[in-house]
Amino acid sequence: MRIDDDGMLMGAAFIPSPHCDERPQGCAIDLVVIHNISLPPGEFGGKGVIELFTNTLVESAHPYYKGISGLKVSSHFFIDREGKIVQFVPTGKRAWHAGVSSWRGREKCNDFSVGIELEGTDFIPFSDAQYDALKALTHAIFEKYPCCGIAGHSEIAPGRKTDPGPFFDWNRYRLSIEKLSS
Repeated sequence: MRIDDDGMLMGAAFIPSPHCDERPQGCAIDLVVIHNISLPPGEFGGKGVIELFTNTLVESAHPYYKGISGLKVSSHFFIDREGKIVQFVPTGKRAWHAGVSSWRGREKCNDFSVGIELEGTDFIPFSDAQYDALKALTHAIFEKYPCCGIAGHSEIAPGRKTDPGPFFDWNRYRLSIEKLSS
């Protein structure tokens, strides 16, 4: 797995999101933010996440959508329960995933981060396939942007966000990343 010079993950499905823009000039990418999402909440395998990120969500398709249909959000990557990776925004562009956020004293994490959404909730464990895909994707990001840190959405937006949630196995993930760099 490799990210090319255009910021595209080779081999991943690409579904372009309109919810992105240029990063500030001279702003280095040095953070990976891990999220979780499922639409409708707690349901997996549907098109809700793709529709939300591509501005095609049909408000009448589910009662929950009425409250989110106008949101302009995206992420660079989405990993479904089977480990399939979809890319919505090239890594060189700013995806709108972090919202009001700060990391190590720096505001506006969208400016300098890559966002990865895992299909899931705060209430159930993630799949082995997702951890495998996340490990490979993180390795590709680190190859392209060597000085990256890692944070959960809850760490960069405490009190506002809870994801990736208590069932995300940070030890498992960090150990898999350590093995990559050794």
